[in-house]
Amino acid sequence: MATVDIRDTSGTKVGSVELADAVFGIEPHTFAVHQVVRSQMAARRAGTHNTKTRSDVSGGGRKPWRQKGTGRARQGTIRAPQWRGGGVVFGPHPRSYGFKVPNKVVKLAMRSVLSSKTADGVLYVIDGFGFDEPSTKRAAEALAKIGIEGRVTVVVANDDVNALLSLRNLPQVRVITASEANAYDLVDNTAVLFTQPALNWLEEVLA
Repeated sequence: MATVDIRDTSGTKVGSVELADAVFGIEPHTFAVHQVVRSQMAARRAGTHNTKTRSDVSGGGRKPWRQKGTGRARQGTIRAPQWRGGGVVFGPHPRSYGFKVPNKVVKLAMRSVLSSKTADGVLYVIDGFGFDEPSTKRAAEALAKIGIEGRVTVVVANDDVNALLSLRNLPQVRVITASEANAYDLVDNTAVLFTQPALNWLEEVLA
């Protein structure tokens, strides 16, 4: 069972927490992570692209020349696909790119990411930010004292509004609540920081 130090906003160690092997100590399943991240990225695509078919392009209501006798190929409309300014054949139309992944695979992917972060030593735990009011400056100082650099995902308790407001404007910081935690946000960073209440909540959900 892995153990991670718990630090406060000054970077001082105030304790440690044992991480459940079922969540933070499994062999990472890279294919599950790939599937879930691909599903999340596909669901974020707008899918609003659209092209006009021959029936959508304006004009072309009259036959350009008579059917027979001109020596040229027969044509029914100047808005047919082979004409300049005509409709598009098999062009893209509004659609959803999303596809579903089984819930057990989603949880497996999250456990795999958390296990990988733990093994790499880039999973940090803070006892809490304890902000009475939002303060981006204090949040930046806390991250610096803990020793986190680069892009970081911070996971806070679901009701920790002041921490959310304090961290959301920091560059290279993505802040989410424990209930919003997902494979993509947990893997797309150089480090993950949990508040202890958020860690306990997520561990209970994934165990």
